[in-house]
Amino acid sequence: MNDTQISTLPVNLTEGALKQLRKIKMDQNISDNHGLRIGVKGGGCSGFSYILGFDTPKENDEVYEHEGLTVFMQKAHTIYLLGMEIDWLDGLQNRGFSFNNPNAKETCGCGTSFSA
Repeated sequence: MNDTQISTLPVNLTEGALKQLRKIKMDQNISDNHGLRIGVKGGGCSGFSYILGFDTPKENDEVYEHEGLTVFMQKAHTIYLLGMEIDWLDGLQNRGFSFNNPNAKETCGCGTSFSA
């Protein structure tokens, strides 16, 4: 793992997303040696799907500190995620994390997969 912390997180976590992530971490009693993993993986109806969850650090992770939250990202994923906004929606029609990705050429109806 790269122990160097990089100052600027390449994605934007809204206040609503940060609040919900902190709540999940507390409610599920997730230890402090876990951080938030943001990334992509092959699959989904449009080619790639997003990774968002708590995890331990892995080799080749870039480590960010964002408003008291440790975030892990693989450097290779940055090209797909740079400038993306992650928000938390809590409405009648939609509830959950939303991904607004300016790098996505197409997204699916569910909003959790994209093509680049």
